[in-house]
Amino acid sequence: MNDTPARPIQPSLFAFAVFYGGMVCIAGVLGNKQIAPWPITDIGQVIMGRPLAVEAGIFAFLLLVATSSAVAELHGRETANRLVLIGFIPLIASLLLTLLVLAVPASSDMQPDRLAAFETMMKGTPRIWIGGIVAYGTSTLLNVAIFSRLRRESGRLLFLRSAIASMTSQIVDTLIFITIAFYGVFPIGELLLGQMLAKVVLSAILVPIVIMLLVRIGRRLDGARATLNGL
Repeated sequence: MNDTPARPIQPSLFAFAVFYGGMVCIAGVLGNKQIAPWPITDIGQVIMGRPLAVEAGIFAFLLLVATSSAVAELHGRETANRLVLIGFIPLIASLLLTLLVLAVPASSDMQPDRLAAFETMMKGTPRIWIGGIVAYGTSTLLNVAIFSRLRRESGRLLFLRSAIASMTSQIVDTLIFITIAFYGVFPIGELLLGQMLAKVVLSAILVPIVIMLLVRIGRRLDGARATLNGL
């Protein structure tokens, strides 16, 4: 019988892991809506001659990027990579559960328009599902790798490290997802350019601020525990 006490998990890691799992599952649902937030519309108008739009799931995905970077900052690259890999579990489980719910006959009492709206929103092609899974794993692990490498070379400059890692990973994410999901269905050049531009701008503006906030929250959570343990 092993009497070795279990190693306690840091409060910040526990909190971020729960949050991360939720964002993995909701990103695909939010992606059903196209949005055109400022400054994406203005930048698109200047560069491409038309306002740009981006799927709303980008906000949940950017929170995934920010959370994995914060975990890398607080607990190291190996722990952050493990978080990303474990994220495949809720991602695939939610996909399988969606397929199950779609396959189960709907109640006769359900209004037809509500059923049609639900099925329209939740259905997706296998290419879109595969593209999402591959893009998630590749881009998020890449983000952790770049962020951690920059951290080794310069332990400071958190804002700059966050922006570089996030923008690079979002470019890769867009290339992988759009190519797998839509190549051969219609010309994807303009879609790739628009999506990459939108995601890079959002990454540069939002992600570094969120990472700095999460790191501060994580340190306070872990510091509060250390204080309690010292009593």
